[in-house]
Amino acid sequence: MIALDDGLPAPLGAHFDGRGVNFALFSAHATAVDLCLFDPTGRHQTDVIRLPRRSDDVWHGYVAGLLPGQLYGYRVHGPWDPGQGHRFNPHKLSLDPYAREIHGKVRWHDALYAYRRGLHRDDLIDRRDSAAMMPKGVVAAPEAEVADDPPLRRPLVDSVIYEAHVKALTQTHPGVPLPWRGTFAALGHPAVVEHLLRLGVTAIELLPVQAFVDDRFLVDRGLSNFWGYSPLNYFAPEPRYLGTAGPPGLKAAIRQLHAAGIEVLIDVVYNHTCEADREGPSLSFRGIDNAAYYKLRPDDRRDCLDFTGCGNTLDVAHPRVMQMVLDSLRHWVQTYRVDGFRFDLASSLARSPHDFSPRAAVLQAMLQDPVLSRVKLIAEPWDLGMGGYQLGGFPIGWSDWNDQFRDAARGFWRGDDGTLPRLTQGLTGSREIFAPSGRGPGASINFITTHDGYTLADVVAYERKHNEANGEENRDGHGHNVSCNYGAEGPSDDPAILAVRARQKRNMLATIVLAQGVPMLLMGDERSRSQGGNNNAYCQDNPISWVDWEDDGGDPALTGFLANLLALRRAHRALRRRKFLTGETVTPAGLKDVHWLSPCGQEMDAAAWADGARRSFGMQIGNDAPDGKRLLLLANASPDPVAFHLARAIGGPWTPLFDTTVPDGIPAHHEPVRTGATVTLPGRALLVFGRPMARPGRSPGV
Repeated sequence: MIALDDGLPAPLGAHFDGRGVNFALFSAHATAVDLCLFDPTGRHQTDVIRLPRRSDDVWHGYVAGLLPGQLYGYRVHGPWDPGQGHRFNPHKLSLDPYAREIHGKVRWHDALYAYRRGLHRDDLIDRRDSAAMMPKGVVAAPEAEVADDPPLRRPLVDSVIYEAHVKALTQTHPGVPLPWRGTFAALGHPAVVEHLLRLGVTAIELLPVQAFVDDRFLVDRGLSNFWGYSPLNYFAPEPRYLGTAGPPGLKAAIRQLHAAGIEVLIDVVYNHTCEADREGPSLSFRGIDNAAYYKLRPDDRRDCLDFTGCGNTLDVAHPRVMQMVLDSLRHWVQTYRVDGFRFDLASSLARSPHDFSPRAAVLQAMLQDPVLSRVKLIAEPWDLGMGGYQLGGFPIGWSDWNDQFRDAARGFWRGDDGTLPRLTQGLTGSREIFAPSGRGPGASINFITTHDGYTLADVVAYERKHNEANGEENRDGHGHNVSCNYGAEGPSDDPAILAVRARQKRNMLATIVLAQGVPMLLMGDERSRSQGGNNNAYCQDNPISWVDWEDDGGDPALTGFLANLLALRRAHRALRRRKFLTGETVTPAGLKDVHWLSPCGQEMDAAAWADGARRSFGMQIGNDAPDGKRLLLLANASPDPVAFHLARAIGGPWTPLFDTTVPDGIPAHHEPVRTGATVTLPGRALLVFGRPMARPGRSPGV
């Protein structure tokens, strides 16, 4: 006999209090809500309970005697009126958006759609029961007291981010036990943690770990949504990564990473869901309240507004949807102890209601929230709608993925005309982009490669995308790769081609690490991981995407090169400034915070900056560094060597510190180069020299 009473409208979700479970579900347009209970297998519905009360659009009830582990879902009653955006269909089981754990997965079948598929019209209701094909929510046990795990809160400018995928990073690692590979537990294994520490990584940024769905069109091709950008639920960890360790696996991994001084960021997808456009399935949000959760076209409410390219856009401007997003974010910080978030297609979150605004309520709410204001907030600052490209447009407290840095660095080292000014802008933290919003260099997340596009090894080996394995006849993926194969498309055994590829990988890694802002690296780039030219491997759960820990890409010294490069960054405050370089004089001797030098040794003038064919320059910084360490960077993207004069204006002597022509980056000779000497800068090379100041000036801006 079910013992039922009214319960409470908050908190949303299913919560066990020691005696029973309180259920609360938001739906503004529903007329009734049925709570459905299932046996432990999830196959058989055992009870249907009409939630007895509605308070401020929250339907709620309390069921005494239920225990953690109970499986459940909802059938939501309301109007079937697609023309007004209403797609209620109680024959379809809906997953609780607030479910903390999930049992089972979506089993694709036409019964998962609220309308009758295959007909000329797509607004006729389908009355088949979808429960057998649906995952179920699990009533979670109350959160145990979390062991003392204070947040690391490392300043962004002191951070080095390593973007990784849970399975791709760990699936073939020989040091990880076989049952752990590809799971959350593997992330905290000493073999993985030690690799990150050897590199000098301070934060790992995980591709989506919130529960997601393998799209039907991919399953039909024998593929999966490997990256995870098809969210089903924003509170539950993705079950496929749990392995045998269960939900605590992620918490334990984060504790291990924190103990090693490594922060954990997660990639979150609050811009769209797996339910696609109006022809998509009804799995959760659509059946609970389509007109509240999604932005609908004002001229035809049958259709979703699509700023994401995925068929729908969450209406984060709606108070209850915004509440869900904020509740979810706090859940991951407070329950799992994550240190920050990267927001996929973040511009869509700030559309109020349709145009981007840096004062959008959800952005302001995060910055005022006592929990979220303390963690790292990183935007992918664009979406696919009009006005969606917003690099530099986010407010104080946010950092942006800087794709302009990527294109400038790739273009400069490829030898493209007119790229030097854009590269130097990136090296100084992209002040022109971020200063107008009141932010500093830490707002710029600098990268050459990410999960979306070529790996570093492929940037120097392919000029055309090779996405045939995705099953879309190579039509998917973008064509803007700013890459070069240096004489052969794909693998080569030509020593000359391999040598220039090795040099260019090092030049681009050095450009990220030596720039002001926050360097972000892609997993496996330190091992020359290749995807065979696939620049959109989102559906490849196989060796195309996995890091091969037995293969160093024919460049065994590259891992050590990157570790040495990151050690150089840690050792010099001049590379981790809090304020932008501006070219202002900072010492009595007339030294500036940055000197831009031509090979003749003179400061670059207007004519030099306007020379689109210029391929070499010098950059001298650190004259106001608190640690008294000054640096001189000399870069040459031309294949031919350049004679570089070290003018007296920048002082000296200068000691060689780093050299991209050397496999591990450490110069063979460390004899200082005197002032007034000429350095031969090899073709396609970046050299770093250093010297201490006798009496270093101190500046709070460094």
